[in-house]
Amino acid sequence: MDFLLSEDERRFQESVSEFAKRHIEPRWIEIDEKGRIPLELIKRMGDQGLFAIPVPDKYGGMGGTVLMAALAIEEIAYHDPAVAVAVYALLNNGWPLALSLFGSEAAKQEILPKVASGDAFFGIGSTEPQGGSDVAGARTVARRSGNKWVVNGEKTYISGVREIQELPAGGGFFLVSKAESAEYGHRNMVDFALLPKWNGKMRDGWKPTVYDDIGRHGLSTGGFKLEDFEVEDDLRIGDVGRGFYLLMEGFNIARVLVAAATIGSARWALDRGAEWLRSRKLFQGRPLASFEGISFRFAELYAELEAAKYFVYRAAWMIDKTYLENPPRFKPKDLNVPVSLAKMKGPETATRIYEEVLKWLGAYGYTKESAVYRGWLGTFSYTIGAEGTQNIMRYIIARDVIGSEYVSHTG
Repeated sequence: MDFLLSEDERRFQESVSEFAKRHIEPRWIEIDEKGRIPLELIKRMGDQGLFAIPVPDKYGGMGGTVLMAALAIEEIAYHDPAVAVAVYALLNNGWPLALSLFGSEAAKQEILPKVASGDAFFGIGSTEPQGGSDVAGARTVARRSGNKWVVNGEKTYISGVREIQELPAGGGFFLVSKAESAEYGHRNMVDFALLPKWNGKMRDGWKPTVYDDIGRHGLSTGGFKLEDFEVEDDLRIGDVGRGFYLLMEGFNIARVLVAAATIGSARWALDRGAEWLRSRKLFQGRPLASFEGISFRFAELYAELEAAKYFVYRAAWMIDKTYLENPPRFKPKDLNVPVSLAKMKGPETATRIYEEVLKWLGAYGYTKESAVYRGWLGTFSYTIGAEGTQNIMRYIIARDVIGSEYVSHTG
């Protein structure tokens, strides 16, 4: 096995790092404080090719890989450890790839170039008020009406609600709903590219709201109601009845990129911790690093971060072998465990690292001047469960390794 990045991957990683150090690092605290990613920064990132990285170039993408996208997200998160900019970027890499894999040719030609350029946003719209993890229990309903669908329902805790309204072209979501009936189950579900604002025009039937989160302030989180919102049939993603399965495949892509963001931020935190352990001296001038109770814990956290990074890179590599290699080396279901390992390990490792670094900093860590708390709050959103709760990741691993007949419960 070759664990080295290729020359192209290494150069790409370096170029993203240089871009992020120049254009993101000097303003990440301001972005978190003001609660806005500047539109000119989003456009600059589009011009740099940081969106739609694994999307084919005929749709405006870079024609790269998911591993390259993961490397980019990790570097962006290192320079914005509050992860707002990284999460904006990961959403506009993972879900555009899902659209390019499963969407109609018309939808791909229309939507993806504008997302790649930074003029539009494309994220995920799946969570509903009654329960985010219970996708099969979605109550949003789409009813066919000629060559259109009329959608009614409500989505909550959705990233990008404000950005869609502010970006020049607008954007939308990979939306999951029931087809014709709200009956419980995953076999009658259908996905759409839902575009509340497109080419600068807001569409009727979309009622958004924006929430006030405790962290990751630069990227909005909100919700919206759909009231007789009309969607053209060529914006349907895949066949009716396949909506649940295609959404799960999309989540496998997105979860790896989420994990990449958390390890990038955690790497920043551990670097700040190492600097503190070297420079902080007490008890007759001894550096904190000289105390084994601290330096040994640093070593353990470093090992956890390296393990999380391995999970992310391996899962990204497997996604590339599944969707971008012809013939594919793996089947989509083969991704379940590797992806869940990455999504489970990345955010939880980041949380542990931040908590330990804050302890090392002592009272200074409890001040805004340290800025470390911003990364803790940002990455903790993914320990709570965005893009899939941590216990759902554990369930997937247990189900696929032990056997669904032993782990799954019906009744």
